[in-house]
Amino acid sequence: MHLGATSQDISDTATALQLQEATALLEKDLNNFENALLEKTQRYKQTIMIGRTHGQHALPITLGFKFAIWTRENARHIQRLRQCQERLLVGKMSGAVGSMAGLGPNALKIQDLVMQKLGLRAVDISNQIIQRDIHAEFISSMSIIASTLDKIATEIRELQRPEISELAEPFEKTKQVGSSTMPHKHNPELCERICGLAKVMRSLTVPALENVPTWHERDLTQTSAERFIIPESCILIDYMLHLMTDILNNLVVHEEKMRKNIDLTQGRTMSEAVMMALVAKGMGRQETHEVLRQLTIKSETENQPFKKTLLDDKVVHAKLNEKEINRALNPRNYLGTSLRQIDLVIKKTRRERKQRQLIS
Repeated sequence: MHLGATSQDISDTATALQLQEATALLEKDLNNFENALLEKTQRYKQTIMIGRTHGQHALPITLGFKFAIWTRENARHIQRLRQCQERLLVGKMSGAVGSMAGLGPNALKIQDLVMQKLGLRAVDISNQIIQRDIHAEFISSMSIIASTLDKIATEIRELQRPEISELAEPFEKTKQVGSSTMPHKHNPELCERICGLAKVMRSLTVPALENVPTWHERDLTQTSAERFIIPESCILIDYMLHLMTDILNNLVVHEEKMRKNIDLTQGRTMSEAVMMALVAKGMGRQETHEVLRQLTIKSETENQPFKKTLLDDKVVHAKLNEKEINRALNPRNYLGTSLRQIDLVIKKTRRERKQRQLIS
């Protein structure tokens, strides 16, 4: 077995075999997570809520729209993993410096036959080791997945705040304890766990990238780091995907609170819709923006509904009657193409799942 080969022929190829099994499991995890995202996208397609930018109320969206964005992000992770597998799942049988000198004139054929038997692709060319850019790519891809899970977990944590209370991770009311001293607390500890582990996962990209440089045809600086970062990356992402899928499957959604939160600003979040209605009536865009900017400040300062402020303003009321103002202030009338975009995401994702033979 060792005639003409080097130890790294065996260990690098064995790593590829392990990663072949690991990536198959991770793709299954991503497929299950996608299914959970897809279900929530469909279920909450029309569940209206306020969209936020800079932590402030912006414009109305739907909860399904938020899930649709995450669904396509996860789809890109599946694409990246599959593309990465093409470069990652390679083995070698090329000897001490990659020249294959010890394997004789049929060395290339020997390497191909060994890889065919193992179900791997032969590396295009190598020295004593398979080049570590492919492992760095894989671990970087796992870190991007972790960052997506971190983003989703952070969003749930933010929306679980009592003053917002739109979403919440599952809480076992019969036995779960939120705090050892404050009995009332329902801490988002599962989402916090995901955010914490994402930090660990991202930290593994640094040694993975540091493993790309090597002295000449090979040194031992990669091996010691790889014994940690490769298995740890796989284990972390597998666990995080399982955990987040479970959170989504049991997610608590407070639709009524979402509707109430839209009304917190007394209609001022619909100022852009009013502006567009006024522009359609012939007012200049910049002039309209300044008028409405001042009216939103007036509404907020005097703590009065934006509708009343608009009706009391001679400039606005000269252009828009009460019915037209009501129409502009209705959040459901200002979702744009949100619902259509959600339908397109669902259709595309289902088509891809069918191509992956997940649905008939």
